Amino acid sequence: MNVGDFEVRITLKEIRGSGVCPAGHKIGETFRLGEGKLCVWAEHTILPFATALRFGGEIPWGENKDSIEVACPDPENTVIFELKRGKAKRRKFFA
Repeated sequence: MNVGDFEVRITLKEIRGSGVCPAGHKIGETFRLGEGKLCVWAEHTILPFATALRFGGEIPWGENKDSIEVACPDPENTVIFELKRGKAKRRKFFA
């Protein structure tokens, strides 16, 4: 396991049910955590998985160690997001 600070890209892949997200999100949209554009319920559900990917963890039941699909909690119009681990971020530290 590589410990680091990786970028995590969130992409809306599918909207089940009526095909319309009540928060107005559309298929193909991409997000970053904390930017304020993602529905708070979806972001809350995604956060544990994104945090694991961000810091080098793996989801044990996932087929791919660098990505996972996560569903928002809306039972009528469930939105499916794909989380993908990207490149490690470069950080500057000041003494």
